[in-house]
Amino acid sequence: MSPTTEKLTDALYGLGWSTVKKLPEPAAVRLGRTIADLAWKRRGKGVLRLEANYARVVPDASPARLAELSKAGMRSYMRYWMESFRLPAWSKDRIRNGFVPDDLHHLTDGLASGRGVILALPHLGNWDLAGAWVTTKLQTPFTTVQERQKPESLYDRFVAYRSGLGMEVLPHTGGSAFGTLARRLRAGGLVCLVADRDLSASGVEVKFFGESARMPAGPAALAQQTGALLLPVTLWYDDSPVMRGRVHPPVDVPETGTRSEKTAAMTQALADAFATGIADHPQDWHMLQRLWLADLDPAKAPDGRAGEGAPGRAGEGSP
Repeated sequence: MSPTTEKLTDALYGLGWSTVKKLPEPAAVRLGRTIADLAWKRRGKGVLRLEANYARVVPDASPARLAELSKAGMRSYMRYWMESFRLPAWSKDRIRNGFVPDDLHHLTDGLASGRGVILALPHLGNWDLAGAWVTTKLQTPFTTVQERQKPESLYDRFVAYRSGLGMEVLPHTGGSAFGTLARRLRAGGLVCLVADRDLSASGVEVKFFGESARMPAGPAALAQQTGALLLPVTLWYDDSPVMRGRVHPPVDVPETGTRSEKTAAMTQALADAFATGIADHPQDWHMLQRLWLADLDPAKAPDGRAGEGAPGRAGEGSP
């Protein structure tokens, strides 16, 4: 990304947080839908990548169905951004009433046990809203990590935004974040990680909708090292202003096997839970980037699915 593009990107995000948050909610909804539909009609790389990813999730979908899904997916993606730009201006009551999770007892019981809890999520719905709900409704602070962006001012914007919602934000660099997360968990704290995409050398290969992908080892490794509870979470939108979600049953540490074997089994269990939520609500999976290994290596994608996708949500990552 050139310095000029970096400055423009930073300015656009700044405009979102300074201007969009001041709009009445109906106006923000209309703006988001208009931007989404325009982007969808342009058929850029991000939309094409989104459709290619949906083709893995809904393999029997016709081209017309995939186009319908990608249009709904772009609307969902822009709903995420409109909400995120406006979250700092939402009242506490609006945040408390903006999210309804099922099976919340998995989280509250885990926190009450004092053993620490790790929430692992895919790019479904709006995890910032879910996080704000946790800090506001449950009055429970938590720690997360954030990928460093360029320019540094953009990274600072995201840290300030998420810190303002009650999150402790660590930079996703080196091994220092892992150590801090482990300390928080040993103290009985809560850690939240977006964990459905990892392109690093330490990623764990999993089967995801029948094909190989790579996901972060961090959530499983943290659970093993600290004894914390590992809970998958999936989110989705319905036709109301309220986001829905589900806290899935815990992913247990296997009783036998090496550390790497246990990590692989637990990460596969996370992938399976994520797949369940994505299959039920594919239009709310905002994966505008390449994910499957066949797409990352053109030699493995004879059908032409490989290629660059648009950037996903800036500021997310996991150790």
